[in-house]
Amino acid sequence: MAPPRILHMITPLKHMSPFDVNMGLDAGYDHAIPYTNVTVDDVYGLVQDAIFSRSPDGIKRTGMFIGGKKAIEALDMMDRAKKAMVPPFEISVFADPAGSFTTAAAMVACAKVALKEKFATDLKDKRVVVYGGTGVVAFASAVIATMDGAKAVLVGYDGPERVRRLTMEANARFEVDLGFADGTTEEQKAELAREADIIFTAGPAGRQLLSLNQIKPAKDLKVVADVNAVPPHGVEGVGIKDNGTPIEGTSAVGIGALAIGDVKYKTESGLFKEMIEAEKPVYLDFRAAYKLAQKLAS
Repeated sequence: MAPPRILHMITPLKHMSPFDVNMGLDAGYDHAIPYTNVTVDDVYGLVQDAIFSRSPDGIKRTGMFIGGKKAIEALDMMDRAKKAMVPPFEISVFADPAGSFTTAAAMVACAKVALKEKFATDLKDKRVVVYGGTGVVAFASAVIATMDGAKAVLVGYDGPERVRRLTMEANARFEVDLGFADGTTEEQKAELAREADIIFTAGPAGRQLLSLNQIKPAKDLKVVADVNAVPPHGVEGVGIKDNGTPIEGTSAVGIGALAIGDVKYKTESGLFKEMIEAEKPVYLDFRAAYKLAQKLAS
């Protein structure tokens, strides 16, 4: 009898996300074991406990998932996990803090499809303005879009300093060139929207970030994607079910939370299955999520 498939799930938070537990089990793991209040320093020992307790066959049926709510912290945990491996004692690792990597990947992938189908173009050199810029989904989507050739700007809402620090950290870590801007006032948000080719909104649930009047003057605007599924939605005029739907009074199309969520769900499930099926260990973060999301969205 083959050893059971075991998924070790670590998070720095008080609780592991039930969503991610369900996803891991539904993808094919037999057991999902949560570890909470985990620090970056804890990861090394947890990984080594996991790798040295199983045979080579068991190692192939062992995986680790990293949750939490902070992108950089999750990536630091993944780096720490890699350093703990002792080949051939090595397991696959998947990071998706707050579902942000798979959500961001799905949002950018859906936007890319809309650009191709509605405007016969792609992300290269497009100005992407990302509202909710200090949040983890906004952060990841800006990095992904920039890596695919766009010129992304993270927009903060509480002055320029916090979003500036986050942008500088992203640029140093991923060798990208993100911009940043302060969107504290309605006037600042509207001014930034006017220069956008693409708008992503990833703000708090139930909070409208942009009105229709703020995006109508954007003469080059092509796609607006919003991940907020709780009314009022993030952008007036973009419905939750929209998927390349024209936005009233503009030449742009909208992509809503359900369309993005469908691709996000399939992407997270697919990455869990990739770990299960891998003959050699894989390390999956927002880059792997975007690669898969593009296939699923097209």
